[in-house]
Amino acid sequence: MDQPSDIEQKLKTYVLNEFLTGEDASQLTSATPLVSSGVLDSIATLRFVSYLEQEFSISIDAHEVGADNFENIESITRLVVEKQKA
Repeated sequence: MDQPSDIEQKLKTYVLNEFLTGEDASQLTSATPLVSSGVLDSIATLRFVSYLEQEFSISIDAHEVGADNFENIESITRLVVEKQKA
């Protein structure tokens, strides 16, 4: 099981490489809004879910894919940690 800090770093790297190409990495914090700011739209969220399931060997149910769990890196990290414990 990955440490929360390791998960967070992997998620930041993924978001920067896949959705914020060329953006200043220092501008992406754990609390940066992803859904409400438009970084993650429905297609991007599906891609992100696929990445999470493969990278962390977890399964994310459809009802878990929403703004509550995907609003920022912090909430996504929390979801991954919970799924890894299950």
